Amino acid sequence: MIDITAPVNNLGYGIASFNIIKALNNMGVPVKYHPIGQPEDLPESEFLQDLIEQRSSIKSLASVKIWHQNDIHHHVGKKLHVGFPIFELDRFNEQEQYSINQNDRIFVCSQWAKQIVLNNSNISDSNIFVVPLGVDTDLFQPFISGRPQTVFFNCGKWEIRKGHDVLIECFNEAFNHDDPVELWMMCENPFYSPEMQQQWTALCKNSKLGNKIRLIPRQMTHAGVYNLMKQVTCGVFPSRAEGWNLELLEVMACGKPVIATNYSAHTEFCNESNCRLIEIEQNEIANDGFWFNGQGSWAHIGDSQKQQLIDHMKIIHTQKQSGVLSQNMDGIETAKKFSWKNSAKKFLEGLE
Repeated sequence: MIDITAPVNNLGYGIASFNIIKALNNMGVPVKYHPIGQPEDLPESEFLQDLIEQRSSIKSLASVKIWHQNDIHHHVGKKLHVGFPIFELDRFNEQEQYSINQNDRIFVCSQWAKQIVLNNSNISDSNIFVVPLGVDTDLFQPFISGRPQTVFFNCGKWEIRKGHDVLIECFNEAFNHDDPVELWMMCENPFYSPEMQQQWTALCKNSKLGNKIRLIPRQMTHAGVYNLMKQVTCGVFPSRAEGWNLELLEVMACGKPVIATNYSAHTEFCNESNCRLIEIEQNEIANDGFWFNGQGSWAHIGDSQKQQLIDHMKIIHTQKQSGVLSQNMDGIETAKKFSWKNSAKKFLEGLE
């Protein structure tokens, strides 16, 4: 028996938690689920109620909490305590360090994250386990869109951290009104006020190519997300930092070319063969005036990185319009390796 404390919803933590719990359940692993907040009614989530009401004579092996790094020290029972935070910056504050240090083991999504825990906690190397997140390849399958335009796509809530400001700027720099291109942004942020949402909308619509930027509402199901992703030409993710980047891996699974910064957690699955990389030369203090106020660092996106992004987009557009753009076969193969079943297996290995 494993006690798992986690949220289940349509946000990052919720999607990761749900899919790990689902994969463990499908493998026949006894799980007792302890919700953080009210679980959302996701497709195929009916089994969760049984796990919440789980009564078993099997002794619990461990308590695992999948949650923010400042609050992973509260656990169920006195067995093995495992914290599973998903974080973006390279340093922890005192509260985060305290919370992490109360655990016997720590699970992280990537080698990048493991090194940060080593540098910022008292947890030893042998007690930090990489448990990569996954993608549902039964849903996110390769698809070649028949749209004549070159459609660039980004998915992820509006944030400076995700490089949305850079993407909008570089899209406008790379193309002209006569170019058959579009930029699709599915970036609603449920934590922002209407006024803050409007600031991002205005940044898009008031730009040179504002009429070529399509703002798409958040999809309530992953099937809705896939129906969008399969229509696009290329995924573009110029992130300053990521805790994993589920959407990037999902676009890969659809066989689309992708562009991303060569920094942070998605380096666990992005490489030169499956992604057009934006090379990072240095970091800078992470400060967006909202979520991050100088606690740690993230990738610096300067003129060199912007030019790399522009060049990558222009190449993708030229190949698309010339009819020579091929599927991202290496991305498809990568997605097969990073299944949720693989995540569950790594999860169990970390409890041995």
